[in-house]
Amino acid sequence: MPHVVIVGPVWSLEHFRGELIRALVSARHRVTAMSAPADQGQVDRLRALGADFVAFPIQRNKLTPAEDVRTLVVLRKTFKRLEPDLVLAYTAKSVIWSGLALRGIEPARFVALINGLGFAFQGQGLLRKALTRLATVLYRAALRRASAVIYQNPDNLETFVSLAIVPRGKCHVVNGSGVDLGYFTQAPPAGGPPRFLMMARLLREKGLREYASAARVVKARYPEAVFQLLGWEDISPDAVPMPEVLAWQEEGLIQYLGEAADVRPFLAACHVYVLPSYHEGMPRSVLEAMAIGRPILTTDVAGCRQTVVPGENGYLVPKANPESLAERMIWLLDHRDQWPRMGEASRRLAEDRFDVRKVNVDLLRVLDLPSAAPTPAGCAVQPSGVRA
Repeated sequence: MPHVVIVGPVWSLEHFRGELIRALVSARHRVTAMSAPADQGQVDRLRALGADFVAFPIQRNKLTPAEDVRTLVVLRKTFKRLEPDLVLAYTAKSVIWSGLALRGIEPARFVALINGLGFAFQGQGLLRKALTRLATVLYRAALRRASAVIYQNPDNLETFVSLAIVPRGKCHVVNGSGVDLGYFTQAPPAGGPPRFLMMARLLREKGLREYASAARVVKARYPEAVFQLLGWEDISPDAVPMPEVLAWQEEGLIQYLGEAADVRPFLAACHVYVLPSYHEGMPRSVLEAMAIGRPILTTDVAGCRQTVVPGENGYLVPKANPESLAERMIWLLDHRDQWPRMGEASRRLAEDRFDVRKVNVDLLRVLDLPSAAPTPAGCAVQPSGVRA
């Protein structure tokens, strides 16, 4: 029985990779999920999917050399003990430390999934440039061990190839992590005042400040418009402080909804979904909104642009540009009769490109593992460099 180890954040393993774990178990693979220590409920839910669980120490948002060395040492010992046939890792630190820990451990294959470039590859300041150089060196060393590197959009692939982090021949593109179309079912638009919704961690580069600034402009013309924000605090250097978010709420710009384990009621209650992000691998929240059947307003950046056919299921605006965001919001409010047509187009696009079953078959093909189910019609891994 081939042994597959998947390394990533526990919440993501459960919610974003649960269907992949099920597919691997159905294909008679032994699966071990690895993450930072998790609570018993999370562990039990992963085991219910058919996976074993092993914890290891990792600091997601901090550069702490002593802790990072400890992560590397523990991972190496754990991989030797588990004797995996394949290790699939995603998120920056999981990829880097897994790739380095596996050096010299044979015959385990290593596949990296790059689900976005993150904080280190954005911006022009001295700190960002230093982080980019460090991340480039670490990725290059870690991915030397990889038999394949999977990206969620072709722009990220081109960045890694242009920086000589990995050769093009190792690279593949799949359509994100996919969305479960049976769980996120199409819902009719809600009644009441027009509601925009944004779901994201409270990070500057998710476009939170642009969202609030655009809301201020739009509400001057359409005071009845509602701007909702669903998201959770983050400890990243890029975090937007909670007092700032609450100040937007006090001003009457934003309705802050806190966190939610189940986002479907909030998506069903909105009319237009908004994500003004600066960069993404493939924005999962947008895929969920598309599956529910909502028009999409997002930025013309890597990952986001793959989710919108402009004028069909939504629109793209420049990043970090609240004026353009507000202008397009006003257009959507002026043309509310277009919302049902755009929502239908979003659902069709989710079915055609982002069905989690199709994405998982693509992943299994890149991983060179058999699938338990036949390949859905029209499902194929995109060649390197082809836009989704």
